[in-house]
Amino acid sequence: MNVILFGATGMIGRGVLRECLRDDSVESVLAIGRTPLGVTHPKLRERVQRDPSDLAAAGVDPADYDAAFFCLGVSSVGMKEEAYRRVTYDLTLAVARPLAAANPGMTFVYVSGEGTDSTERGRSMWARVKGKTENDLLELPFRAYMFRPGIVQPVRGVPSKTRLYRALYAVTAPLIPLVRRVAPNLVIPSEALGRAMIAVATPGTEIPGHILRPADINRLGGAVTRHN
Repeated sequence: MNVILFGATGMIGRGVLRECLRDDSVESVLAIGRTPLGVTHPKLRERVQRDPSDLAAAGVDPADYDAAFFCLGVSSVGMKEEAYRRVTYDLTLAVARPLAAANPGMTFVYVSGEGTDSTERGRSMWARVKGKTENDLLELPFRAYMFRPGIVQPVRGVPSKTRLYRALYAVTAPLIPLVRRVAPNLVIPSEALGRAMIAVATPGTEIPGHILRPADINRLGGAVTRHN
C-alpha cells in the first residue's frame, strides 16, 4: 500500500513511520509536515510546508494512495477552545475532505484520544472538539477509523517532542510494566499503534468498528506483530 502520513515528527507519528518503513506491505510513505524529519529511507518521501493541508502544494494526487494516517495534534493545556479547534478540527477536516472527495476507497485513520466526547456536549473542551472532529470524519465518504489510545508508551527509541511528556515518561517508565500487568490494555506501545494502523488499512482485516479503543488497538497491533 501507499501511505500519506501527517505528523510524523511527533511521538505517535514517529512510531507509525517506523512501522510503515519496516512493513513489507507498505510500498511508499509520503510524510507531510511543518518540520523536517531528519530521516532517509528508500520508501520515504517528504514534503515540508507551513500548511500541511495544502495537498496541491505537496503534489498529492489522492488516487495514488491507499491510506492516510493523521497523527497531527497538540495538547489542549493552556489553549482557548477557538485556538484548539483551529489546530484540531479545522486542520484535520481541511485534509480529510479533499481526500475523501477524490478517493472514496481510501482508508483514513485519525488519532483521537480515550475520553473523547461523541455527544459534543460535555464539560471537557478537548473532548468536545475531538468528538466533533470524529463525528464529521465518520460522515465523509471514505473508510474512516478513529483511534482512541489511552497511555502510549514510546518504544524502540521513539521520542516525545513535548518536553513535559518526555519528563513524565522518564518518571513513570519504571511503573509501566506494573500498569500493564494490572491493566494490560491501558498501555499501548508506540509500535503496536503503528502496526494497528497498517492493519486497518489492510484488506481482509477483521475490525470491530470505526472507533477503536485501547484493547482494539493492542489486538490489531499484536495481530500484525504475529505476521511480521
